[in-house]
Amino acid sequence: MALIDNGVYVHGRRVETPKNLDETYRLLDAAGGIAWIGLYRPSPEEVASVAREFDLHPLAVEDALSGHQRSKVERYGDTLFAVLRPARYRDEQESIEFGELHLFVGPDFVVTIRHAESPNLAAVRARMEANPALLAMGPEAVLYAILDEVVDGYEPIVAGLLNDIDEIEDQLFGDGDDDSALSRRIYELSREVINFQRAVHPLNGMLEWLRRGSEKYRIDEELQRSLRDVLDHTIRVNEKIDSFRAILENALTVHSALVARRQTEAGLAQNDEIKKISSWAAIIFAPTLVGTVYGMNFDVMPELHWAFGYPMAIGAMVAFAVGLFGVFKYKKWL
Repeated sequence: MALIDNGVYVHGRRVETPKNLDETYRLLDAAGGIAWIGLYRPSPEEVASVAREFDLHPLAVEDALSGHQRSKVERYGDTLFAVLRPARYRDEQESIEFGELHLFVGPDFVVTIRHAESPNLAAVRARMEANPALLAMGPEAVLYAILDEVVDGYEPIVAGLLNDIDEIEDQLFGDGDDDSALSRRIYELSREVINFQRAVHPLNGMLEWLRRGSEKYRIDEELQRSLRDVLDHTIRVNEKIDSFRAILENALTVHSALVARRQTEAGLAQNDEIKKISSWAAIIFAPTLVGTVYGMNFDVMPELHWAFGYPMAIGAMVAFAVGLFGVFKYKKWL
Protein backbone atom coordinates (compact mmCIF):
# COMPACT_ATOMS: atom_id res chain seq x y z
CA MET A 1 0.00 0.00 0.00
CA ALA A 2 1.19 3.50 -0.84
CA LEU A 3 -0.65 5.04 2.13
CA ILE A 4 1.59 4.00 5.04
CA ASP A 5 0.15 6.20 7.79
CA ASN A 6 -2.41 8.93 7.81
CA GLY A 7 -3.66 11.15 10.60
CA VAL A 8 -5.60 14.30 11.31
CA TYR A 9 -4.29 16.26 14.30
CA VAL A 10 -5.94 18.99 16.34
CA HIS A 11 -3.92 20.87 18.96
CA GLY A 12 -1.12 18.34 18.61
CA ARG A 13 -3.26 15.24 19.15
CA ARG A 14 -4.46 12.68 16.64
CA VAL A 15 -8.21 12.85 16.36
CA GLU A 16 -8.74 10.80 13.22
CA THR A 17 -6.99 7.98 11.35
CA PRO A 18 -8.55 7.97 7.87
CA LYS A 19 -8.37 4.81 5.79
CA ASN A 20 -7.90 6.57 2.46
CA LEU A 21 -7.11 9.94 0.95
CA ASP A 22 -10.69 10.96 0.23
CA GLU A 23 -11.65 10.33 3.85
CA THR A 24 -8.64 12.38 4.93
CA TYR A 25 -9.80 15.38 2.93
CA ARG A 26 -13.33 15.14 4.33
CA LEU A 27 -12.25 14.75 7.97
CA LEU A 28 -9.71 17.54 7.70
CA ASP A 29 -12.40 19.93 6.49
CA ALA A 30 -14.67 18.85 9.34
CA ALA A 31 -12.17 18.78 12.20
CA GLY A 32 -9.72 21.48 11.16
CA GLY A 33 -6.17 21.08 12.44
CA ILE A 34 -3.58 19.52 10.17
CA ALA A 35 -3.31 16.35 8.10
CA TRP A 36 -0.12 14.32 8.01
CA ILE A 37 -0.16 11.94 5.07
CA GLY A 38 2.65 9.40 4.64
CA LEU A 39 3.03 7.83 1.18
CA TYR A 40 5.50 5.18 0.05
CA ARG A 41 6.17 4.96 -3.67
CA PRO A 42 2.69 6.22 -4.57
CA SER A 43 1.12 5.91 -8.00
CA PRO A 44 0.75 8.99 -10.23
CA GLU A 45 -3.00 8.93 -9.53
CA GLU A 46 -2.44 9.13 -5.76
CA VAL A 47 0.01 12.01 -6.13
CA ALA A 48 -2.43 13.75 -8.49
CA SER A 49 -5.19 13.38 -5.88
CA VAL A 50 -3.05 15.04 -3.20
CA ALA A 51 -1.97 17.74 -5.67
CA ARG A 52 -5.59 18.63 -6.51
CA GLU A 53 -6.72 18.72 -2.90
CA PHE A 54 -3.87 20.88 -1.60
CA ASP A 55 -3.24 22.87 -4.79
CA LEU A 56 0.37 21.75 -5.16
CA HIS A 57 2.51 23.38 -7.82
CA PRO A 58 2.86 21.28 -11.00
CA LEU A 59 6.65 21.62 -11.06
CA ALA A 60 6.93 20.26 -7.51
CA VAL A 61 4.52 17.44 -8.34
CA GLU A 62 6.57 16.59 -11.43
CA ASP A 63 9.74 16.39 -9.30
CA ALA A 64 8.00 14.17 -6.76
CA LEU A 65 6.85 11.78 -9.48
CA SER A 66 10.13 11.57 -11.37
CA GLY A 67 12.42 11.25 -8.35
CA HIS A 68 16.22 11.30 -8.55
CA GLN A 69 16.32 14.89 -7.30
CA ARG A 70 19.08 16.66 -5.45
CA SER A 71 18.52 17.91 -1.91
CA LYS A 72 16.67 21.23 -2.10
CA VAL A 73 13.86 23.35 -0.67
CA GLU A 74 11.53 25.61 -2.66
CA ARG A 75 8.52 27.71 -1.79
CA TYR A 76 5.40 27.87 -3.95
CA GLY A 77 3.07 30.39 -2.33
CA ASP A 78 2.10 29.02 1.10
CA THR A 79 3.53 25.59 0.36
CA LEU A 80 7.10 24.41 0.96
CA PHE A 81 8.50 21.65 -1.20
CA ALA A 82 11.62 19.92 0.11
CA VAL A 83 13.73 17.04 -1.16
CA LEU A 84 15.94 15.20 1.31
CA ARG A 85 18.47 12.43 0.73
CA PRO A 86 18.38 10.15 3.77
CA ALA A 87 21.01 7.45 3.90
CA ARG A 88 22.12 4.45 5.90
CA TYR A 89 25.42 2.62 6.25
CA ARG A 90 25.53 -1.06 5.27
CA ASP A 91 28.19 -2.78 7.36
CA GLU A 92 28.34 -5.96 5.30
CA GLN A 93 29.10 -4.18 2.02
CA GLU A 94 30.89 -1.23 3.69
CA SER A 95 28.81 1.09 1.51
CA ILE A 96 26.17 3.81 1.80
CA GLU A 97 22.60 3.25 0.65
CA PHE A 98 20.83 6.49 -0.31
CA GLY A 99 17.12 7.14 -0.28
CA GLU A 100 14.93 10.01 -1.40
CA LEU A 101 12.22 11.80 0.53
CA HIS A 102 9.85 14.47 -0.81
CA LEU A 103 7.87 16.72 1.51
CA PHE A 104 5.00 19.10 0.85
CA VAL A 105 4.38 21.37 3.84
CA GLY A 106 1.41 23.71 3.77
CA PRO A 107 -0.65 25.70 6.28
CA ASP A 108 -2.73 22.67 7.30
CA PHE A 109 -1.01 19.63 5.83
CA VAL A 110 2.22 17.65 5.56
CA VAL A 111 2.62 15.11 2.78
CA THR A 112 5.67 12.85 2.77
CA ILE A 113 6.57 10.74 -0.25
CA ARG A 114 9.29 8.15 0.30
CA HIS A 115 11.13 6.38 -2.48
CA ALA A 116 13.24 4.15 -0.17
CA GLU A 117 13.05 2.40 3.20
CA SER A 118 14.87 5.16 5.08
CA PRO A 119 14.23 7.30 7.00
CA ASN A 120 12.02 5.68 9.61
CA LEU A 121 9.14 8.16 9.56
CA ALA A 122 7.10 5.91 11.85
CA ALA A 123 9.58 6.72 14.61
CA VAL A 124 9.29 10.43 13.82
CA ARG A 125 5.49 10.28 13.98
CA ALA A 126 5.60 8.37 17.28
CA ARG A 127 8.01 10.91 18.76
CA MET A 128 5.82 13.81 17.64
CA GLU A 129 2.61 12.21 18.91
CA ALA A 130 4.31 11.69 22.27
CA ASN A 131 4.99 15.45 22.39
CA PRO A 132 1.68 17.18 21.60
CA ALA A 133 3.10 20.60 22.51
CA LEU A 134 5.66 20.31 19.72
CA LEU A 135 3.18 18.88 17.23
CA ALA A 136 0.76 21.70 18.05
CA MET A 137 3.27 24.15 16.56
CA GLY A 138 2.01 23.05 13.16
CA PRO A 139 3.37 21.57 9.95
CA GLU A 140 6.71 23.35 10.39
CA ALA A 141 7.29 21.28 13.54
CA VAL A 142 6.81 18.11 11.49
CA LEU A 143 9.29 19.42 8.93
CA TYR A 144 11.80 20.08 11.73
CA ALA A 145 11.32 16.58 13.19
CA ILE A 146 11.89 14.93 9.80
CA LEU A 147 14.98 17.06 9.14
CA ASP A 148 16.30 16.11 12.57
CA GLU A 149 15.71 12.40 11.88
CA VAL A 150 17.47 12.55 8.51
CA VAL A 151 20.49 14.40 9.90
CA ASP A 152 20.70 12.09 12.94
CA GLY A 153 20.76 9.20 10.48
CA TYR A 154 24.00 10.55 9.04
CA GLU A 155 25.94 9.92 12.27
CA PRO A 156 26.23 6.11 11.83
CA ILE A 157 27.47 6.76 8.29
CA VAL A 158 30.17 9.10 9.59
CA ALA A 159 31.21 6.46 12.13
CA GLY A 160 31.28 3.74 9.44
CA LEU A 161 33.35 5.87 7.06
CA LEU A 162 35.76 6.73 9.86
CA ASN A 163 36.24 3.04 10.62
CA ASP A 164 36.86 2.31 6.93
CA ILE A 165 39.45 5.09 6.74
CA ASP A 166 41.21 3.75 9.85
CA GLU A 167 41.43 0.32 8.19
CA ILE A 168 42.87 1.88 5.03
CA GLU A 169 45.51 3.72 7.06
CA ASP A 170 46.51 0.43 8.70
CA GLN A 171 46.80 -1.27 5.30
CA LEU A 172 48.61 1.68 3.76
CA PHE A 173 51.83 1.02 5.64
CA GLY A 174 51.51 -2.75 5.58
CA ASP A 175 53.52 -5.18 3.48
CA GLY A 176 51.88 -4.04 0.23
CA ASP A 177 51.04 -7.57 -0.93
CA ASP A 178 47.93 -6.42 -2.80
CA ASP A 179 48.48 -2.84 -3.90
CA SER A 180 45.79 -2.96 -6.60
CA ALA A 181 43.08 -4.01 -4.10
CA LEU A 182 44.03 -1.20 -1.73
CA SER A 183 44.01 1.37 -4.55
CA ARG A 184 40.56 0.18 -5.58
CA ARG A 185 39.26 0.38 -2.02
CA ILE A 186 40.56 3.94 -1.58
CA TYR A 187 38.95 4.96 -4.88
CA GLU A 188 35.60 3.33 -4.05
CA LEU A 189 35.53 4.87 -0.57
CA SER A 190 36.35 8.29 -2.08
CA ARG A 191 33.38 7.89 -4.41
CA GLU A 192 31.12 6.99 -1.47
CA VAL A 193 32.28 10.08 0.43
CA ILE A 194 31.63 12.31 -2.60
CA ASN A 195 28.10 10.92 -3.01
CA PHE A 196 27.50 11.40 0.71
CA GLN A 197 28.71 14.98 0.45
CA ARG A 198 26.28 15.64 -2.42
CA ALA A 199 23.43 14.49 -0.18
CA VAL A 200 24.46 16.43 2.93
CA HIS A 201 26.10 19.62 1.67
CA PRO A 202 22.92 21.35 0.37
CA LEU A 203 21.32 21.03 3.81
CA ASN A 204 23.44 23.91 5.15
CA GLY A 205 21.89 26.34 2.68
CA MET A 206 18.42 24.82 3.07
CA LEU A 207 18.41 25.21 6.84
CA GLU A 208 19.84 28.71 6.64
CA TRP A 209 17.06 29.63 4.19
CA LEU A 210 14.41 28.18 6.51
CA ARG A 211 15.91 29.98 9.49
CA ARG A 212 15.91 33.33 7.70
CA GLY A 213 12.24 32.90 6.80
CA SER A 214 11.20 31.96 10.33
CA GLU A 215 10.25 35.47 11.45
CA LYS A 216 8.41 36.29 8.24
CA TYR A 217 6.20 33.22 8.59
CA ARG A 218 5.90 33.60 12.39
CA ILE A 219 7.58 30.34 13.33
CA ASP A 220 7.66 29.60 17.05
CA GLU A 221 10.89 30.78 18.69
CA GLU A 222 11.53 27.40 20.32
CA LEU A 223 11.17 25.75 16.93
CA GLN A 224 13.68 28.24 15.50
CA ARG A 225 16.18 27.16 18.16
CA SER A 226 15.59 23.53 17.23
CA LEU A 227 16.25 24.32 13.57
CA ARG A 228 19.51 26.04 14.54
CA ASP A 229 20.50 22.91 16.44
CA VAL A 230 19.87 20.78 13.34
CA LEU A 231 21.91 23.29 11.31
CA ASP A 232 24.83 23.02 13.76
CA HIS A 233 24.66 19.25 13.51
CA THR A 234 24.65 19.45 9.71
CA ILE A 235 27.67 21.76 9.70
CA ARG A 236 29.61 19.29 11.85
CA VAL A 237 28.75 16.42 9.50
CA ASN A 238 29.85 18.46 6.49
CA GLU A 239 33.13 19.33 8.20
CA LYS A 240 33.80 15.66 8.86
CA ILE A 241 33.02 14.80 5.23
CA ASP A 242 35.47 17.47 4.05
CA SER A 243 38.15 16.00 6.31
CA PHE A 244 37.40 12.49 4.98
CA ARG A 245 37.88 13.67 1.40
CA ALA A 246 41.21 15.30 2.29
CA ILE A 247 42.42 12.17 4.12
CA LEU A 248 41.48 9.87 1.24
CA GLU A 249 43.14 12.15 -1.33
CA ASN A 250 46.31 12.13 0.78
CA ALA A 251 46.03 8.36 1.26
CA LEU A 252 45.86 7.83 -2.50
CA THR A 253 48.90 10.08 -2.99
CA VAL A 254 50.88 8.33 -0.25
CA HIS A 255 49.88 4.91 -1.57
CA SER A 256 51.05 5.82 -5.08
CA ALA A 257 54.36 7.03 -3.66
CA LEU A 258 54.81 3.85 -1.60
CA VAL A 259 54.04 1.65 -4.60
CA ALA A 260 56.53 3.58 -6.71
CA ARG A 261 59.18 3.26 -4.00
CA ARG A 262 58.61 -0.47 -3.63
CA GLN A 263 58.88 -0.90 -7.38
CA THR A 264 62.11 1.11 -7.41
CA GLU A 265 63.56 -0.92 -4.55
CA ALA A 266 62.59 -4.13 -6.32
CA GLY A 267 64.28 -2.89 -9.48
CA LEU A 268 67.42 -1.96 -7.56
CA ALA A 269 67.47 -5.33 -5.83
CA GLN A 270 67.11 -7.03 -9.19
CA ASN A 271 69.98 -4.95 -10.59
CA ASP A 272 72.17 -5.97 -7.63
CA GLU A 273 71.44 -9.62 -8.34
CA ILE A 274 72.29 -9.17 -12.00
CA LYS A 275 75.59 -7.48 -11.05
CA LYS A 276 76.52 -10.33 -8.74
CA ILE A 277 75.72 -12.97 -11.33
CA SER A 278 77.64 -11.07 -14.02
CA SER A 279 80.66 -10.61 -11.72
CA TRP A 280 80.90 -14.30 -10.85
CA ALA A 281 80.39 -15.23 -14.48
CA ALA A 282 83.34 -12.98 -15.47
CA ILE A 283 85.53 -14.41 -12.68
CA ILE A 284 84.78 -17.97 -13.77
CA PHE A 285 85.22 -17.09 -17.45
CA ALA A 286 88.85 -15.94 -17.07
CA PRO A 287 90.32 -19.30 -15.86
CA THR A 288 88.05 -21.12 -18.28
CA LEU A 289 89.50 -19.10 -21.16
CA VAL A 290 93.09 -19.95 -20.21
CA GLY A 291 92.23 -23.61 -19.70
CA THR A 292 90.41 -23.75 -23.02
CA VAL A 293 93.36 -22.27 -24.91
CA TYR A 294 95.79 -24.83 -23.53
CA GLY A 295 93.28 -27.63 -23.92
CA MET A 296 93.31 -27.34 -27.71
CA ASN A 297 94.72 -30.36 -29.56
CA PHE A 298 97.66 -28.73 -31.32
CA ASP A 299 101.18 -30.16 -31.37
CA VAL A 300 103.02 -26.89 -32.01
CA MET A 301 102.39 -24.78 -28.93
CA PRO A 302 105.59 -23.25 -27.44
CA GLU A 303 104.43 -23.49 -23.81
CA LEU A 304 103.49 -27.20 -23.98
CA HIS A 305 107.06 -28.41 -23.55
CA TRP A 306 108.25 -25.52 -21.37
CA ALA A 307 109.02 -26.49 -17.81
CA PHE A 308 107.23 -23.43 -16.39
CA GLY A 309 104.26 -23.64 -18.79
CA TYR A 310 101.90 -25.37 -16.36
CA PRO A 311 102.70 -23.13 -13.35
CA MET A 312 102.33 -20.09 -15.62
CA ALA A 313 98.85 -21.23 -16.80
CA ILE A 314 97.66 -21.89 -13.26
CA GLY A 315 99.12 -18.60 -12.10
CA ALA A 316 97.37 -16.74 -14.92
CA MET A 317 94.04 -18.34 -13.97
CA VAL A 318 94.45 -17.37 -10.30
CA ALA A 319 95.69 -13.87 -11.17
CA PHE A 320 92.77 -13.16 -13.49
CA ALA A 321 90.24 -14.49 -10.97
CA VAL A 322 91.70 -12.58 -8.02
CA GLY A 323 92.10 -9.42 -10.08
CA LEU A 324 88.51 -9.47 -11.31
CA PHE A 325 87.23 -10.28 -7.82
CA GLY A 326 89.11 -7.24 -6.46
CA VAL A 327 87.76 -4.97 -9.19
CA PHE A 328 84.13 -6.06 -8.67
CA LYS A 329 84.50 -5.83 -4.93
CA TYR A 330 85.82 -2.30 -5.25
CA LYS A 331 82.84 -1.35 -7.39
CA LYS A 332 80.54 -3.00 -4.83
CA TRP A 333 79.17 -5.49 -7.30
CA LEU A 334 80.01 -8.26 -4.86
